[in-house]
Amino acid sequence: MITVKGLNHSYKKGGPFAVKDANFEIAKGEILGFLGPSGAGKSTTQGVLTGLLPLQTGEVNVAGFDMRHPKRELYNQLGVSFEQSNVYAKLTALENLQFYASLFDVPTEDPMKLLALVGLDHVARKRTGEFSKGMKHRLTFARSMINKPEVWFLDEPTTGLDPAIAHDIKGIIKERNNRGATVFLTTHNMQVADELCHRVAFIVDGEIKLIDSPRNLKLRYGERVVDVEHTADGALKTERMSLSAREDQQRLNHLLEQGTVQTMHTKEATLEEIFIAVTGRGLS
Repeated sequence: MITVKGLNHSYKKGGPFAVKDANFEIAKGEILGFLGPSGAGKSTTQGVLTGLLPLQTGEVNVAGFDMRHPKRELYNQLGVSFEQSNVYAKLTALENLQFYASLFDVPTEDPMKLLALVGLDHVARKRTGEFSKGMKHRLTFARSMINKPEVWFLDEPTTGLDPAIAHDIKGIIKERNNRGATVFLTTHNMQVADELCHRVAFIVDGEIKLIDSPRNLKLRYGERVVDVEHTADGALKTERMSLSAREDQQRLNHLLEQGTVQTMHTKEATLEEIFIAVTGRGLS
């Protein structure tokens, strides 16, 4: 659904490059997470893929369209939710969605259903200039679904949202993806990426360092250990044991045979820990 070969982009003639020789593909129905700190090149890459920034060098194909010469028909297939909400302050939430729907040449979603989906139906006829930052973010997210996009670009979709609403937003993303939407998700939130993405790309200083599934990354870089809580001499103790070390395996089997184990929790490397190990950089 998306193919990128040798993509470079600079905001100044002759550099420096915000994106350097990026190469990746996104299959139909896949969620690819672009992960990196602020200024890593995530939004620049998204800008080129959506036609907001010109393709300077390289080859980019989105939904069968060459981004050197993007055509109007492409945008009937794209949905974009920006991190910085850009709604019309003097229009109501409903009017914002109705106006946006009028720009497409394809059947669109019912605006009221979308507002209900993101919990804004009760303020549908309220001017968005009176909305909080989180409400504007939800409206921008709802707007990105108005044309039932085949390719969905999401830039920090849960930023600034309380945990309950963020949970709902992630559920909507999963549901739309299950329907077949291809998703390009940019974020520095590793937990969101781990929960949603089929594959993730680590990007730092404009360069993609690695692309793989969260599971494969954890197996490759994580140590297989388990925290075992058990009773000994009437007291509760916790031991960390390696699932790869024979001595620890024997110790764990012994505790299980004794029946003193209270809880067991497997431990795995987080995506953030792996990101730091691979790139030598944090996410701040």
